Amino acid sequence: MGKKNAKAGSLESSDLLVVIEEKEAGEKLEIVMNSIVEKQYGDRIIEIAHEIAALKGMDNVRILIQDRGALDYAIRARIETAIERYERGV
Repeated sequence: MGKKNAKAGSLESSDLLVVIEEKEAGEKLEIVMNSIVEKQYGDRIIEIAHEIAALKGMDNVRILIQDRGALDYAIRARIETAIERYERGV
């Protein structure tokens, strides 16, 4: 059986794709991000991901973010949706 994962979002302009992947037992949270606005907003995107992961108790996953210039509210919504789908096994 493969590792558990979940997705939310798209690669359309002004959106982002978030993938949550299960990690091996004992491994810590990992956030991997690629963004067209990484120089300007990369640190903020990572900060948002850490904040939401901490609130949801997600400390043993990999969060992959492919950003196409999304605004903060979209980033939050996509990460929260991916986490909810991950938790439900959708």
